[in-house]
Formats: sequence, structure tokens, C-alpha cells
Amino acid sequence: MSKEQLNKAFFAQTEEEVLAELNSTRDGLTKEEAAKRLAEYGENILEAGEKRTTLQKFLDQFKDFMILVLLAAAIISGTIGHEIADAIIILAVVIINAFLGVFQENKAEEAIEALKKMASPLANVKRGGEVIQVKSELLVPGDIIVLEAGDVVPADIRLYDVNSLKVEEAALTGESVPVEKDLRDVETDAALGDRKNMAFSSTNVTYGRAEGVVVLTGMNTEVGHIANMLQNAEEKKTPLQINQDQMGKSLTILILVIAVLMFIIGFGFNGRPWLDMLMVSISVAVAAIPEGLPAITTIILALGTQKMASRNALVRKLPAVETLGGTEVICSDKTGTLTQNKMTIEKVYYDGQVHDADENIDLELPVMKIMNLANDTKIANDKSLIGDPTETAMVQYGLEKGFDLSAKLVDMPRIAEVPFESDRKLMSTIHPEGNQFMVATKGAPDELLKRCTHIIKAGVISPITDADRKEILDTNHSLAIQALRVLAMAFKNVAAVPAKMTTEAVETDLVFAGLIGMIDPERPEAKQAIAQAQKAGIRTVMITGDHRDTASAIATRLGILDENSSAKAVITGAELNDISDDDFLRTVQNYSVYARVSPEHKVRIVKAWQDQGKVVAMTGDGVNDAPSLKQADIGIGMGITGTEVSKGASDMVLADDNFATIVHAVEEGRKVFANIQKAVQYLLSANLGEVLTLFIATVLGWQILEPIHLLWINLVTDVFPAIALGLEEAEKDVMEQAPRGRSSNFFSNGVFTSMIYQGIYEGSITLFVFWLATGYYGFELHIGEAMAFLTLGFIQLSHAFNCKSVFKSLFSVNPFGNKMFNYAILLSLALMLMVAFTPGLNTIFGIYDMTGQQWMIVVAAALSVIPFVEIVKAILRAVGYDKKVNQIKE
Repeated sequence: MSKEQLNKAFFAQTEEEVLAELNSTRDGLTKEEAAKRLAEYGENILEAGEKRTTLQKFLDQFKDFMILVLLAAAIISGTIGHEIADAIIILAVVIINAFLGVFQENKAEEAIEALKKMASPLANVKRGGEVIQVKSELLVPGDIIVLEAGDVVPADIRLYDVNSLKVEEAALTGESVPVEKDLRDVETDAALGDRKNMAFSSTNVTYGRAEGVVVLTGMNTEVGHIANMLQNAEEKKTPLQINQDQMGKSLTILILVIAVLMFIIGFGFNGRPWLDMLMVSISVAVAAIPEGLPAITTIILALGTQKMASRNALVRKLPAVETLGGTEVICSDKTGTLTQNKMTIEKVYYDGQVHDADENIDLELPVMKIMNLANDTKIANDKSLIGDPTETAMVQYGLEKGFDLSAKLVDMPRIAEVPFESDRKLMSTIHPEGNQFMVATKGAPDELLKRCTHIIKAGVISPITDADRKEILDTNHSLAIQALRVLAMAFKNVAAVPAKMTTEAVETDLVFAGLIGMIDPERPEAKQAIAQAQKAGIRTVMITGDHRDTASAIATRLGILDENSSAKAVITGAELNDISDDDFLRTVQNYSVYARVSPEHKVRIVKAWQDQGKVVAMTGDGVNDAPSLKQADIGIGMGITGTEVSKGASDMVLADDNFATIVHAVEEGRKVFANIQKAVQYLLSANLGEVLTLFIATVLGWQILEPIHLLWINLVTDVFPAIALGLEEAEKDVMEQAPRGRSSNFFSNGVFTSMIYQGIYEGSITLFVFWLATGYYGFELHIGEAMAFLTLGFIQLSHAFNCKSVFKSLFSVNPFGNKMFNYAILLSLALMLMVAFTPGLNTIFGIYDMTGQQWMIVVAAALSVIPFVEIVKAILRAVGYDKKVNQIKE
């Protein structure tokens, strides 16, 4: 038998067929045969993909086009321009970004390492009929495994002997409660969660025991398949990185064209010395390239991560902050994210009526005593509950109502029991009560009702009638269609404990006491968060391993589905298998809920939305979520219930496992992108003003600014105000705007228009001041240059206030509310004034013997940008341009 033959659907075969296929028996393999197969199939471990060295990762960071441009700018600035400080700043920015990139890439590789750590260290194996312990990596197909409560399943196992086995598979399948295993036939197209005769590698046995044969090991297991998907997941650039690339290429081409034109015009047509024009052209190129933008972006993103961390969203990769802001679709896991991941009693049926769980209840009612006594939950010293989630929900309900289980067990200790078995779906315990003994039985309503001959209503026991049975079954159905998990309670009093604890001796002639309906309820804040997301234009899609009815009911309660939603809005993994990729791509927007899905389905759903051009966020806590978390534009792991695998594959981790935190993070992400846009608007409008000033001056034959003027403005006025703009508070309507999506970029939402008209104004005013000084008033050339230099520097600082909002008036909010911004402006202003008034420095910059009149002209020109921009903004708001470009709903 070859490796390739191991990928058969063993769950659809009989025990005999499986053992024959694997050439094994219930006594297991001989040690010699096991050693032979180990050589053939390899160790039962997850293989790591080919790893790149840290040096390779570091060098790869320099392949980005914008980074190459910055390196070229640093070389030119440091060699030809002799601006060492400028070159050092650029190089520092590039190197810091490279180190951050390597750090983020190393963090991403943690997912595979975490998968390996989930494996069981030892396994109980039958070899030659004898049970021995061996290291799990030495297991081979055909080995016979003995499983007990507390074990980690060491490989994919086809079970053939099951004794009340329950396996926690939430990490792999998304099931919210442990799965009861049985040996019934399974269809060949059964979903992973429906393969009840299988136990999967890295899941946990919570109850019972079983034997089975190893059918798949290592990378052939379900968890191995996930590891393979993780290794082969395509690394994608974030929208932020794509925007930076596009902007870098466009700006570089434009700047180089302008620099060449300036050199040709100045040297070729106006006769200026070629070396002077070369230095001017280089200065323009260096000044026009926003070399501080990567650093400013990194700082703004880092500040955003701190803000998100304070709201329980822990960002692992900096670009994820901005990606969140562009999210259009959130594919959310149900259990633990939209729900509380805690089974809770919602309805209790007794005395012929359904009661809400928040109603008061008589603690001596049989239904209350039975749910607490026929229960294996343990109360720890710290009062926490240990046991099956279904059973702990009953005890928790009792504790909340004042039922003291510990005291009750002192009076009515368990003295005998008939344990739960999946075949009969019942559990019974026996307790002394007065001079008699109480049999407390709970289980599946249809099975328990068959064993009831009486019913208790209002404390009166009477024979159960057909009408009673119909009412009970109807109530059971009514609760079930609300996606409640329903259990029935019954009891009887006996004079003595039966000699044999069998179902025939104990679980007959019972008195029906009631029903309880429980569910993993939705988080109270999740519904509000989903509504807020919808208002922000974000679609929420629920993906779960639970059954269709459960998923549909929770989705309706959360508002993902409404009463008018088509039943076709809910689809199962099996139905998804029948849809071609092309058809699914066309219809993916029709589905809001996916039930009973596999890891491949999750990846397929995310990719379909991405192929629609959407920015997709995916949440998950299990191993099965890891491939889709990595595929998504923004993978969101769970900090409390999440596996290390899912956290390692995520871009962001929720410290509170709360969907509402995602919406808060989206809001912060939108703010971060808006603030980056403000920085871009500020930097590029300033750079455009500089380029325009020099270009037109060159065409006119004016000598308006020296290279040192440009480089000082570039150094002093660009960085500090731009970083401070990243600390602006979010605008009030940020969550009323439509998502940016993939088509958006740094120039969207009115930024390009603002940048153009504001840059033109800055350049025009600077040229006007120079003409006024030298042409109108006849001041000396160095005075004209000094006034143009100061005007250009100060007007950029004034204009920084305009950039607090693209369209809103500066005076609609407190213009001085951002303290860091105020400090940044004052610092830049002080540095500008320093070169104007410091002896020696003012001579180098040509700023000396300026009169009060000349200073008044400079200040008035610099401040004029504020009323000018206010007027333009008012016009744009009046014509509704602001709402149009931001897609704000009226």
C-alpha cells in the first residue's frame, strides 16, 4: 500500500474493510512491521516548509520601489548635494522599516510551530496484543490506539470500539460542545464534524474511552492538511503597501520629469550655470520626494496599535491597522466571537408551561433537582465549574437561582448511577431522600418520554396521557426550531436501590418532570456592533461548524439575518460543494450564513469575496480557521479561546474574543487611514508648492530659492507636523462613511483635489511675495529670497491646521485641541526663526537686515492660506462634494 492510497474516506468503510485495507488486526502491528512502515511513511509529525534566513528576509525588504527611490535620494543627497543629515535620516527610516518587516515575518511563522506543539507527546498503542506507550511521532497507519479521557488524539483514527466517548473538536471543526462519538455509518460526502466514527489528530478526549486504528499520520491528517494550506498560503500585500508602491512610482516619475525639465530650462534656455541648475534640480527632487512618509506612516500605525490595545485589539502586524479601516466584509466565526462560548439555559418547561430562564423558580421542583443531581459537574475550590458545557450550564442555572448543590449533595449524595451512553442517550443517578431513594434521569426528550408512565404537574403525579405526550413533543419541537438544545428530566421514587444498575432496572416507569432548552447565547454587545457595522457599510457573514438550524437562529437573533431573509441566505458546506467556483463567485453575495463548513470552505468563501474586489476580515479561534485567517486581508484571532495556531496566523488578536472589539478596531483603522491621508495631503501639497515655486521661477528666469532653503524647509516643516496630524481624533462621521475598499488610495476622499489647489496656492503666494519684494518694492535679491524662503516655510506651518480635516472647517472643532500638534508647530516655528535670528546662521541663509514691513508681508502671506482654504471648503460643502466623495448617507 502506497502513501497515496492513505487518503481514502476510511470513515465511510466498515471496520473490517479498514483493517483489511491497512493490513492490520485488533491486536495491532508487530514491532518489526511498525518499524518497516515508519521507514515507508515517515514520522507522524508536521513538516515545516522551507525557511528563509533572517538575512534573506532583511534583504527582501529592500525590493520595494519606494524604498529603492529613497535609497537613491539618500545617495544623491549625501554625495552630490553634500546633505549628510538628510541622507542619514533617509537611511535610518529605510533600515527601521526593514527591521520591522523581518520582525513581522518571523511572527507570522509562529502558526506552524504552534501546530506542532499541539501534538500528543505519548500514545497508548497495541503492539502484538500488548498495550504500550510510544512517542506519537512513531505512530504509523495500522497501529491500534487506546483513547481515554484527558488524552490528546495522536493521529487520525477510525474508531471501532466506543464507550461514551466525547471529543472536544472545536479547534478543528468549530463545534461549540464536545462531540459524542459512535460507530454508525457515515456518508462519503459527510462534513468533517459529521464523521462521528473518527477521532482527529490534536483534538482532546473529554469523556469515556475508545479503541481505533490509525488511518492517517503526519501531513496526511486533517491537521496536517491545514498545516500544508498554511505553508502554501500566498503572501499578499496589504492595501496600504499597495498604495505606497503606487504613490511612490507615480511621484518618482513625475518628480524626475520636473527635475529634468527644470535643468533643461534653466541651463539651456536661461543660461544659468549647469552646476547651479544641477544642484537646484537635485534639491527639488530630494525635497519633493516625501522621504519622511514611511517613517510617519509607521509612527501613525504604531500609535494606532497602542490605541487599539487599550480597547482589547492586539495588532501583530502594523499594516493591519490600516487594512481594518478598509474592511468591507467581516467573515466571523460564531462560537466565542458572536456568542459567549458558554451553554446557558434559556427556557424551562414544567407544569405545562414554558418559562423564561430569568423567571423565579421553586428550588424544590423536581426539574430543578434532577438537572443538578443527574450531573457530573464538579465545583472547584475557586467556585468555577468543571465538566461538560451542557452539564455546567444546568449547575450554573441552579447556582444563579440559589440552589446550593454542595449542600444538597450532603443531604442527597449520589450512591449509584447508570452512566450516559450515546446509544440510549440517557443518564441516571440515585440519591437517598427520606425513607426512599430518588432516581434522577435526564436525556434526549424522545428517548426519555418512551420510559415515562406518569407526569407531575403542580406537585400532583398522574398517569401520562397521549395529549400530554403530544404537548411535550410539540414543546420540544418549538424549542428545537429556536436552535435550543433540549433535554428532558424525569424521576421516580423507589424503596430500595436496584441490585443491578442497568437501564432496564432503573430507567423505567419514570415520572416526567420537564424540559430545559439551552443555547450558546449571542453576546449582548454583538448585535449592536453588527448593526453599527451595517451602518458603516460593512457586511457581516457568519461561518460556523454548527448545524444549519443553530446557525440560522443565532444569525437571526444577531441581525445578520432578518425575518425577510431568504432561506437560501443560509448554506451548508455540503451544498457549497455542489456549487462551481464560477457560480459561487456570482452568488457569494447572496449568502450570509455558512453552516457545517470545513477549513477549505472557509478559504474558498474568503477568496470569493476577495475576487469580488472586497477587503475581507476573517475571525477564528481554531486550528481549522488558520488557513482562512492567513488568506484574509486581515486575520483576527481570539485571545481567550483561540489556539496558538490561530493566533500565529492572525494579523490581530482580540484580548476579549468580542465581535464588538472588531468594530471598534475598524473605527480606529479608519481614523488611522484618515490621519495618514492628512499627512499625505500636508506633505504633498507642501512639496507641490515647493516644486511649483521653483519650476515657474526657473521658467521666468528668477533665482528665488537656494538649495539650502529647500532642504531646511524639507527637514524642519515636513516631519513634526505630519506626525502630529497622526494623533488627531477621529471625525464624528467616520463610521457613517462607506468603506474605502481596494480601489481607494491615499489620494481618495477628496485628498487629491485638496492637495492640488492648496499646493498651487502655496506656490503662487510664495512667487507673489518674491515679485512683491524684488519687482514692486525693489528690495535687494537676498531680501527677496529670504522673504520667499520664510513665506514658504511659514505658510506650510499655517496650512498644517487646514489639514486637520479635508472638508470640515478648522473652527468646527477646537483647532488647538491636539496638544502634540501644537508642540510640533511651535518646534518647527522655533527652528525656522532660529535660522532667521541666530547670528552666523542668518548670514548663511541670507536672512539679515529685514525690516518690520518685510516681516509683516511674510506673516500676512503665510496666514492667508487659512481663510483661503476655509472659503474653498465651504464651497465644496455647499455643493455636496464632501458627501459625494466620502459616500456619506443623508
